[in-house]
Amino acid sequence: MDYKFYRRNFEEAVEDIFFKQFDHLGLKLSVEEVLESVALKIYKPEWSNDFDSQLNSKSRIFFSVWVNDKTIKEGKLYYNIHALKLRELKGYKISSRNFAEKFRTQFIEYKDEWENVSVNFGPLILMQGWINLNIETIQEDIINLSWDFLKISPLIDDTLDIFKT
Repeated sequence: MDYKFYRRNFEEAVEDIFFKQFDHLGLKLSVEEVLESVALKIYKPEWSNDFDSQLNSKSRIFFSVWVNDKTIKEGKLYYNIHALKLRELKGYKISSRNFAEKFRTQFIEYKDEWENVSVNFGPLILMQGWINLNIETIQEDIINLSWDFLKISPLIDDTLDIFKT
């Protein structure tokens, strides 16, 4: 995989995103190389236990869009929402399975807006899907997936509110 090429495309996509609405909701964006993938991660510091290193906190929630050798061979650009070790999230009393169930109940209203999406995973992946990988439109596709997440990100806050201590 040409990491430099994909990283540049992901970073340029992020540069073209209108940040005001993301900032308004407290969302942060970061392009990372992780697990032999290039990924855009969108997260809130409040969805993590480690405010100094939200992207590496053991307990965290984030949305990601990514490519790696496998996805490129498949011709797919993947996206998902991870919810990791939520039982350890400070200020909440959360069962990961209950959280996933409550989130998915709300998400079902938006499911048709997400291409090739599934919620048939364990509690660590709240939803996951893919779109066709098209080098000509990859930046636009990343931006569109980011905007789609912006619309549903309040569902995470609403679900967290249920479990607040």
